[in-house]
Amino acid sequence: MTTAPTLTDAAAARISAIASKQAKPAILRLSVEGGGCSGFQYRFGLADEPEADDLVSERDGVKLVVDSVSLDLVAGSTVDFIESLGGAAFRVENPQAAAGCGCGSSFGI
Repeated sequence: MTTAPTLTDAAAARISAIASKQAKPAILRLSVEGGGCSGFQYRFGLADEPEADDLVSERDGVKLVVDSVSLDLVAGSTVDFIESLGGAAFRVENPQAAAGCGCGSSFGI
């Protein structure tokens, strides 16, 4: 069985705040596309509802949805929200990633 990606408390709180401002459901879609500096790149976006083939995990009423194709590349990952002097961003801590890049949104396996 594939382990669903999870959200940290910080990520769930940030998604909830963004969704509230945009009057949308608190559902974050994480997907993986080819490209980026390391071979694959993460994509984030608010979703109106989960799709039929999505795997859904939830924290504090916020849902994280991942399509079945992307799931193999992000299984066991944690999505966090980091704020620092350099800015604020969602970060994926992916145990499968063998390589990454400085931007934090691209990885290789």
